Amino acid sequence: MSLDTDRAAAAFAASTDWTVGLEEEFAILDSETLDLVPRFEDLRDTAAAGDPVLTESISGELISSEIEIRSGRGEDLADALARQRDHRRRLFELAAARGVLLGSTGTHPWADYREQPNIDTEHYRRVVDGLQYVARRNNTFSLHVHVGVKGADRAIRVCDRLRAVLPTLLAVSANSPYLDARDAGLHSARSQSFTKSFPRCGIPDAYGSWDEYAKYIDFLTHTNSIVEYTQVWWSVRPHFSFGTVEVRICDAQGTAAESDALAALIVACVAQAARDEDEGRAGGIADGALSRRLLEENFWRAIRFGMDGKLIDYATATEKPAPAVVADLLSWTAPMRAELALPEPALPALNGAQRQRRAIEAGVSMEEVYITSVQETRQTYAQEVPTR
Repeated sequence: MSLDTDRAAAAFAASTDWTVGLEEEFAILDSETLDLVPRFEDLRDTAAAGDPVLTESISGELISSEIEIRSGRGEDLADALARQRDHRRRLFELAAARGVLLGSTGTHPWADYREQPNIDTEHYRRVVDGLQYVARRNNTFSLHVHVGVKGADRAIRVCDRLRAVLPTLLAVSANSPYLDARDAGLHSARSQSFTKSFPRCGIPDAYGSWDEYAKYIDFLTHTNSIVEYTQVWWSVRPHFSFGTVEVRICDAQGTAAESDALAALIVACVAQAARDEDEGRAGGIADGALSRRLLEENFWRAIRFGMDGKLIDYATATEKPAPAVVADLLSWTAPMRAELALPEPALPALNGAQRQRRAIEAGVSMEEVYITSVQETRQTYAQEVPTR
């Protein structure tokens, strides 16, 4: 095994079950036009001059008009949420002080990707150099949730099981109907733009064991396909440094309540998948034996129709309305939600894509739809900041 996979196995051996880390990506917007504006470096440098807590919790992403906020390691979901809420407040206060707004949808409706400068870091220079158009085209925003899982083999098998629930989580989180100044006709244009374009992205194969996953990473390394493990962008993956299972399938959420609810649901899914693995349960909602080609059918349905569509129940080979599949997911996770005292996810009646698509169907302009979303984001992620 390579040095990285050896160290990663040790990280999982030392990991603690159900620690939680949250990562939320926001678009940086001109306060008048709501266009993307490259102000990450300004926000970072201003934070560095006066807010050490915020400095530690923000990070750059591919483009200079994007900023990520991270909770850091929480001992449980409640701790991670408390940390993230404090970091959000600080970030939104900083943005207001610097005269910019923050958006939280999976894509920006009309921004031209050709006009977005990339941030100048070694990692992202490597990404852009290696992927060219595919990287430059990726102006997207998402929510990532890390959950501690002890044991490398166990973490891989949890990832295997979670493959089957990824499309449902995407349907719940869908929040990007627009791309390139057009109604894409999708619920998650972000997934089509990013997840369907990047290599080693989307729903992974099942690996079965840490040895098999390590062989895959070593193969990629030795064939000069990757130079660091973070170039494996699967929608669920073991994180080598943190000893966590990282779920990366979700669009950024328009409101803080939706982001919190989705985080709670993901933590419950990871914990329940681990419990099923520990108890030797096969099949069911989190069937780790399902092939990638079958799971892709639900993945596409989630991209196209989100919560307004139907998903396939693989056990019966029948279609079910997406809300019914979500209800099944809540039922499946109920034991671990009870054991860990996790809140029942307070999912809205209509998610972000549904709210936007209802407005689109009513004839509301793209600009007004986005203005409403930005206002929701500002009011809920940092309620003390006055509404635009």
